[in-house]
Amino acid sequence: MARRLLSIWFPRLASDTSLRNRPVEGPFALTLRSANSDHLHCVNLAAIARGLSRGMALADARAICPDLATRPADLATDAAALASLRRWASRYAPMVASDGSDGLMADISGVPHLFGGEADLREDLQARLERAGLAAISAIAGTRGAAHALARHGGGIVADGRLAEGIGRLPVTALRVDHDTAEALARVGLSRISDLINLPRAPLARRFGQGLVMRLDQALGQYAEPVAAEPEAPHFGVRMTLPEPIGLQADVMVGLERLLDRLCAKLAQHRMGARRVRLELRRVDHGAMQVEIGLARPMRDPVRIAALFAKGVDEIDSGFGIDAMRLSVPVVEALAPEQIGGGPTIRHEDALADLLSSIGNRIGFDRVLRLLPADSRIPERSFLLAPAVYTAPEALRHQAGPQRPITLFPPEPVMAVSGSPPASFRWRRMRFTTLRAMGPERITPEWWFDDPAWRSGLRDYWRIETQQGPRLWLFTTPQAQAWQASGGADWYAQGEFA
Repeated sequence: MARRLLSIWFPRLASDTSLRNRPVEGPFALTLRSANSDHLHCVNLAAIARGLSRGMALADARAICPDLATRPADLATDAAALASLRRWASRYAPMVASDGSDGLMADISGVPHLFGGEADLREDLQARLERAGLAAISAIAGTRGAAHALARHGGGIVADGRLAEGIGRLPVTALRVDHDTAEALARVGLSRISDLINLPRAPLARRFGQGLVMRLDQALGQYAEPVAAEPEAPHFGVRMTLPEPIGLQADVMVGLERLLDRLCAKLAQHRMGARRVRLELRRVDHGAMQVEIGLARPMRDPVRIAALFAKGVDEIDSGFGIDAMRLSVPVVEALAPEQIGGGPTIRHEDALADLLSSIGNRIGFDRVLRLLPADSRIPERSFLLAPAVYTAPEALRHQAGPQRPITLFPPEPVMAVSGSPPASFRWRRMRFTTLRAMGPERITPEWWFDDPAWRSGLRDYWRIETQQGPRLWLFTTPQAQAWQASGGADWYAQGEFA
C-alpha cells in the first residue's frame, strides 16, 4: 500500500476563529506585541485586499488602512483551536499530527476509498471547513514534505510516483529551508525545486548546508519523515441516555451513582483525582440544568462525591422529565493510588475533606480559612489566614520554637505586685497568684515594620501558671524597669494557654 499524506493549512486560523464569535465588517487584524511595538499577527481577506500583511507594524497598517479593526491576539486560544481541528480531522485519518502552529498533517493511507477517492475526500474536507467559516488549503502527496509544500502553494494532489513532477514548479522556499538559504539559492539562479532535483547532493551540501539536502530528499521520499501524532489528553466525562424520562430526586441520584462508578474508574486508571465535578441534565423539553460541586482535595470515591450532590439535585426543576445525564470533571489533579476507608488516620483526613467540601460548596471555598504558621517571632504576625482548600497539609505541621498560647488578644494591662515575674497580680477584675513561671523569652521588634504597638521596644514574655487555673502569657518591657522605683515593671497579658 502506497503511503499517502494529507496536509491542511489554515492561512487565517487566528482571525477566522476570532471572527466566528464576534464578527466584524471590513478590515480586521489581530495584533501581537513584539520588540516594544505592536505588529499584525493575523489579518482577514478584507485587510489583505487593502495591502496589509502579517508581521507589518500596527502604526504602518493604520496609516494604510485607518478603518482597521483590531484585537489582541491570544496564542493559547489559537493553540486550542488547532487542537480541536486536529481531533475533528480524525474523521479522515486514524493518525493526525500538528504541522506548525497553523497546519495539520494526516496519514490517510488506505482511507480515500471510503470517501470515493482522494479527490472526493479532499472535496468533502474543504466543503466542511468552508461551512464552518474557516479558510483552508489542502494537499495530498506521498511524502510529508511534498504535501506541506503543495498545501502552502495552492493545494492539489500529487499522484503516487510523480513527486518530482508534482512539486518541481514550486519555489525553493516550499522546502522549509531558512530565509538565508533561500536567498543564497536565488542569487545563483536556483529558484525552483526542479532546479535542485538533478544536481549532485555533495556540492549542494558543501555550499548550502546539509539541511537543504535533507529537506529536498524528504520531499522526494528518499529520506524518511514520520508523522508522529500527539497523544490525546484523557477526557474525564461519561454520559447516559435514559429510555424513559425521570423526575424524582432518588432516580437522579441512582443515575448519578452509576455515572460516578464509571467516571471514578477512569480517574483511577489515569491516577487522577477530581477537584470539580459537573452534572448536566437534559430535559425532554430540550431545557438544560447543571449542578457543579468543588472538592477540598483530589478525590475519586463515588460514595463521598455522590453525597455532595444531594443538595443540588434536590433543588433542580425536572419539568416534564429528564432523558439524559452527563457527568464531567473540569478540573483534575494527580492522585496516587490510595486505600479508601482504611485506618483511622485516613478516615479522619476524609472526614475533614468532606467537611471542607460541604461548607465550601455552600458559602464559597475562598471563605473557608485556616491559620497557618508564618515566619515571624512577633505574636501578631506569627500566623496568616489562607483558604483551607488550597493549603497543603504539610503547612500545618508543628513549627519548632517556643510554645505559643492557643488564644491571642491585644495587650491588656495587668496590676502586678513587685517582682519579676510578679508573685500576684490583678487582671480583668480578678486576682491571681503565680504558681509557676517559665521565662523570660525576649522578643525584639522587627525594625523593618513600623508597628505602633511595638514602639516601646523589647519585650520579655513569661508563661504564668496560676493557682486559680488560667495559664497566661504575660510580658513586660525591660525599658520600663529602669524608671520603676519599686523595682517592678509595667505588665501586660496577651494570651491564654489551653
